[in-house]
Amino acid sequence: MNILITGAKGFVGRNLAEALKNIRDGKDRSRTTAVGDIYEYDIDTDPQALDNFCKNADFIYHLAGVNRPKNEKEFMEGNFGFTSTLLDTLKKHNSKAPVLITSSIQASLDNPYGRSKKAGEELIFQYGKENGVKTFVYRFPNVFGKWCRPNYNSAVATFCYNIAHDLPITVNDRSHMMTLIYIDDVISELLNALEGHENREENTKYCKVAAEHKITLGEIADMLYGFKNSRDTKIIPDMNGFSKKLYSTYLSYLDPKDFSYKLKMNKDDRGSFTEILRTTNAGQFSVNILKPGITKGQHWHNTKNEKFVVVKGHGLIQLRRIGDTEIHSFEVNGDDMAVVDMIPGYTHNIMNLSDTEELVTFMWCNECFDPKHPDTYHEEV
Repeated sequence: MNILITGAKGFVGRNLAEALKNIRDGKDRSRTTAVGDIYEYDIDTDPQALDNFCKNADFIYHLAGVNRPKNEKEFMEGNFGFTSTLLDTLKKHNSKAPVLITSSIQASLDNPYGRSKKAGEELIFQYGKENGVKTFVYRFPNVFGKWCRPNYNSAVATFCYNIAHDLPITVNDRSHMMTLIYIDDVISELLNALEGHENREENTKYCKVAAEHKITLGEIADMLYGFKNSRDTKIIPDMNGFSKKLYSTYLSYLDPKDFSYKLKMNKDDRGSFTEILRTTNAGQFSVNILKPGITKGQHWHNTKNEKFVVVKGHGLIQLRRIGDTEIHSFEVNGDDMAVVDMIPGYTHNIMNLSDTEELVTFMWCNECFDPKHPDTYHEEV
């Protein structure tokens, strides 16, 4: 199937083009559609190319549009005029390729931009009816995600970019409610339409992206500042729903020099302990290094539990149930990695059996360490 994308260099277009290439090249096997040629048309494309694209395309994604023109008449020229040109070219070749257009929720508003988007919608509906062509019209709210241009027409992109680059943001009304959709959800829906199982709005002629998020500007700003501070607090956000999507978006706006950051190593004569990150509800992750011949631990917990994975070196982990004398021993080696659980009610230790090599252990604990409530009691195994 050959596919034409207008507005291919825009935010949605770029994400869609890359998704289609992944399908075409066999990198994404979750989709069954056979993708052939992908025709990418944008403002700097030779206009003559449109004729050949329309002649050979089996599906049309019409994403091109104007939302920040120098003068108002460009709204109608870009959002209605080019749509008319595209459809006329398709009719010229008697194309029966389905046509999908991305509009805006502002199409219901009486302003220059809204009227131009509405006109483009009606043109698509009329074209589909008169020519027996399947059409899809999506009225998008605010779309956010990677590759969206900051300081243009997306508050989320601007906030992400500015906060990531230590620039101020302006929140005029913290209580202003935003309706947002995430770029990956948009692309998933656009691919669903390609495969013929689009999400149609009930009792309307429109299609929609099912996953919408409603959140205030103030909440967005607070979350983004929390993401920025997480490198100091080591607390990563909840990796569910909107928070997961916003965090991924924020990371995409980091300056490459900020991709890496230092961790604090707590060192003593036994080795070191370095906390990597903390979660809001799933504990913390750390790296422990033992010098040759050293033993650590010798304590037990009531509720706290841990998982140890030796990734380098040769060691021994021992556990003994409180009140019992039997010791359970597990020899561990970085060349044959295994998980050993630290069980509540069992005192435990970990020792480096090597005389020359450090023992490196990756550790997970089900709760973040709280010095006021450590739930840790010394007792040798």
